[in-house]
Amino acid sequence: MSVLRLSAGRADLEKERFGEEFFAACLNGALGSSEAGIPLQHTMEVRIMATSQARGKPQRAPVQRGTLVHPLWVRVTHWLNAIAAILMMLSGWQIYDASPVFSGFMFPMPVTLGGWLAGALQWHFAAMWLLLANGIVYLALGIVTGRFFSKFFPLSPRAVFGDLVLALKGRLSHADLSRYNAVQRLAYVAVIVDLVVLVLSGLAIWKSVQFPLLRDMMGGYDSARVVHFCAMAFLAAFLVVHIVMVALVPRSLIAMLRGR
Repeated sequence: MSVLRLSAGRADLEKERFGEEFFAACLNGALGSSEAGIPLQHTMEVRIMATSQARGKPQRAPVQRGTLVHPLWVRVTHWLNAIAAILMMLSGWQIYDASPVFSGFMFPMPVTLGGWLAGALQWHFAAMWLLLANGIVYLALGIVTGRFFSKFFPLSPRAVFGDLVLALKGRLSHADLSRYNAVQRLAYVAVIVDLVVLVLSGLAIWKSVQFPLLRDMMGGYDSARVVHFCAMAFLAAFLVVHIVMVALVPRSLIAMLRGR
């Protein structure tokens, strides 16, 4: 069979000329040479050369409608983690204001939770137990089912850099929601590690006498507060980026609500 070799730019023109469905069918070699009166040269197998995402690797087809993207336990633990993390962050800001780590920097009262120190502590501890219990369930199920390793690994600096460049150029595909790109994998692994650091540094602050080894690992009580603050700042930044990405790809929100 003859082969029509198209550049990335020419491929876009062919899509516009003959339509997305026909062009996709050509890619899969699904149409014959007499289909719908289309010229023979356009019904041959098409190989796109120099596309931005091929990089010599086979591309996975977009996830089909009705395919389960997130099982029920992932959705439940995701939303419980989100609620617990936000409650801890807002109440933590009120606790911080009672004794600032950085002189001259305080959080505005309207964005804090608890009203005063004692109220904020109650919210903080309640959310802490929810976050801890739910996190253990999420990690345990993720490891037992194999989802944790299949979704987040392998992960390499080269893959992260390549996908980051594509994302900045607006060329990173989100057609298959069941597959995370390298940037997503790094972000999710990083936020899981960050939550662990938040819990450990929080324990070093809360139970400094009972966990002296943990306190010393953090560099002392005052250093543990700085670590806790920095981990909180990273979590806040992650949430902002995460919400922006969901706004750009709203199908991801639907998938996290319905699973499909």
